[in-house]
This record gives sequence, structure tokens and C-alpha cells, in this order.
Amino acid sequence: MAFEYPDDLKYLDSHEYARVEADQATVTVGITSFAVDQMGDVVFLELPEVGDAVEQGENFGTIESVKAVEDLKAPVSGEVLEINEALVETPEDIAAEKAYGSGWLIKVKAADLSGLDAAMSAADYQKQVEGE
Repeated sequence: MAFEYPDDLKYLDSHEYARVEADQATVTVGITSFAVDQMGDVVFLELPEVGDAVEQGENFGTIESVKAVEDLKAPVSGEVLEINEALVETPEDIAAEKAYGSGWLIKVKAADLSGLDAAMSAADYQKQVEGE
């Protein structure tokens, strides 16, 4: 399967992505299509509550599949503005082809975007996961 690596995203080596929205303060966070594909069928998703604080590099939730339970790491620090309630209710809807659209997990009002400076570009992430 060929995976997408949108150029407008920043990537963590733990397979989360961050999209800085047009207001330059909101960051949409999800997991990459590669990670979703590797996990298999997702059976449970635990996310923070709206208003919770998340810290860059710290866990903000978990995703559980039939294969594994993985911690979700925050790419930025800030306040949770929104969570994807639909995915919490039906985590099996998390699919590789939806990862960058309806498959987002949380939206964060970022305290500081400079944390994303250390994140990988699409090309760097693709090299890491495809071993090129």
C-alpha cells in the first residue's frame, strides 16, 4: 500500500502528525496513515477532555487495536479545544485513507508553535518509516 505524507504536516517519530491551521494558533493532531495501517483494527480510543492541557512530548491519550495499545504523544503544548467525538464512539472508523481528513484526534490551541521545529518534514518521515 502506498501511504500519503502530506507536505503541510509535521511528523513525530511516534507517528503523530500536526497540522497548523490558518489562524496559526490551532493545531490539529492525528496519527499517520502508516501508523493506522500498522495497528490494524482499532477497538478503543482514549482522548483528553476539552479544556485539558497537553504537554509537548507527553502522552495525551491511548489508541488500542487488536494488535497493541499505543500512547499518543502531543506534538505541541496547549489547551485541548476539540476532540473527535465520532472516533471515540466508533474507533473502528479510524482508517488509513481517512487519517489526514476525518481521522484527526484532537485540536489544540498551541501555547507555542516553536515545538514543531523539531518535528520531521513529510520527506523525512517517509524515509524513516519506509527505510529508504
